[in-house]
Order: sequence, then structure tokens, then C-alpha cells
Amino acid sequence: MDKRSVVRKIWGKADTVLFVFAGASAEFALNKAVDWLYFTGRLPADPLGRLFSTVMYARQIVFSEKEAADKAIDKIAAIHAAVENNRGSQIPDWAYRDVLFMLIHYSEASFELLERKMTDTEKEDLFDVFNRVGSRMGLKGLPANYTEWTLMRNEHLQQDLIKSHYTVDLYKQYRKHLGWTRYKLLIESQKLVVPRHAKQLLGLGKFSWLTPIISIYKLSRKIKLDWFLKSLVMPTAYKKQIKELDIIPS
Repeated sequence: MDKRSVVRKIWGKADTVLFVFAGASAEFALNKAVDWLYFTGRLPADPLGRLFSTVMYARQIVFSEKEAADKAIDKIAAIHAAVENNRGSQIPDWAYRDVLFMLIHYSEASFELLERKMTDTEKEDLFDVFNRVGSRMGLKGLPANYTEWTLMRNEHLQQDLIKSHYTVDLYKQYRKHLGWTRYKLLIESQKLVVPRHAKQLLGLGKFSWLTPIISIYKLSRKIKLDWFLKSLVMPTAYKKQIKELDIIPS
């Protein structure tokens, strides 16, 4: 991947990755295939760790040379294949596509929230990176370009999301593992990046009180106070890992 790629800019800063994490945590909870994540018991036992591992795999792929990135993708495929063997059925292709699609969406939404609007060329670059991951995994029915992805993404949001007992339980686990204050911050962060349909299913509402604070946060990055602010909201167990995400300085 070109080292000047916008994808590296997105995944090289902890704050944008944290918003990807926040959005994905909402959509994972709504996805009709979330029962697969409950099958091993790891998601309800450690929802932050499970979601963080997904984010870390994505970041590893973005910042690795092709051979190392391919190995990381193959490892992901092997892990899922083992789960499929244990359960005696296959994870549907649409569920894999949903994960790729949400990584594209939340990468774009987080970057535009904290940085600026992306150009059409940058959007195609972002799409291409994650679409190649899907191709390497042998997924069928992948979109051919960003425009086609947009249409498929909207279809998937309508078809593949539902509020279920898994949704309710997973949000209980988020609150348990984050504590009340950080849980509220998660909810407010989700309001800023989650698509309208998903927000309606979750009952999140339209306005987030984080909206005016984002401008203050952007200023804090310029005067190098952003890490102090991030340290106030991060779970202690993940502070070291999240700090390591800052490859590209603010």
C-alpha cells in the first residue's frame, strides 16, 4: 500500500480508530449473525477485547507489506474456519461482507468527523484496501467499486440488522466492562458515526452532546493535549494498546 494512502492516515491515529471501534460495537450488536460471536463465549465474556482484536487485525493489514498482510488475512480465515468446524455450519458470506462494509463506513465516518471530507479518490482507495481483504478471503459477491459498495451497504443495513436479545445483552456487557461514565461516552460517540437506520433500531436519537466537544478536542491536538483527554476516557486495561495506535502524530 502507498505510504501516503489516506487509509494509513485513518488507521495511524488512535482517535479515529476509537471512533471506528465505537461504531463497530453498535453494528456488531445489531447484526443478525452476532450469534456466531456468542458461540465461542468470548464476545459476552470480553466484548471490548473481542472488538479490539478485530480492529487490531484490520490495522495490521493496513500497515503491513503485502506478504505479511496476506498472512494476517489467512490467519483470520483460519480462525473462522475452526469456529465453523466446531459448530458444524458455515458463516454466511453476507456476514463477512458486513464486517468489511462496516470497516469501510466507520473509517470514512471517523476521518470526516475528526479531520475533513474525503475526496472521491480517497474513498475509492479506502474501498479498494478492504475489498482486497475480502477477495483474499475468497468471499463471493463483492462490489466492484465504491459506488456499488454504497448501494450494497444500504441494502445490507436494511436486511442484516435487527435488535435482538443479543443486542440487549451485548449492551449490558458494554456497560459492565466500561463502567457508567465510559459507557455513556460510547453511546454519544456512536451517535456521531452510526448510520441512521442503525441508530433508529438502537433508539440512540439524533443529537450527541459530544458534537460541540469535538471542536475543542481538535484544538487540543494542535497543542498536544489530546493524549491527556483520551487517557481520561479509555479503560485502563487498553491504554497501552491504544497509545500504540498513534503511528501518525496528530
